[in-house]
Amino acid sequence: MKERVEQALNKVRPALQADGGDVELVEVGANGVVKVRLKGACGGCPMSQLTLKMGIERHLKKEVPEVVSVEAV
Repeated sequence: MKERVEQALNKVRPALQADGGDVELVEVGANGVVKVRLKGACGGCPMSQLTLKMGIERHLKKEVPEVVSVEAV
């Protein structure tokens, strides 16, 4: 599952990098919780939670149905 999550993140990464940010996969839990670290401009952006939930989480759930939620660490 970790490889599939990483592949899905690679699809959203260019959009984040275009705005000066990035996302790093920290952990994929057996319970379906994915932990990521937002980096660069995304790390301190006030819209980062919206990006995380409406962008990254939605995309990961679509690509990898086993994903339950995505959390920033």
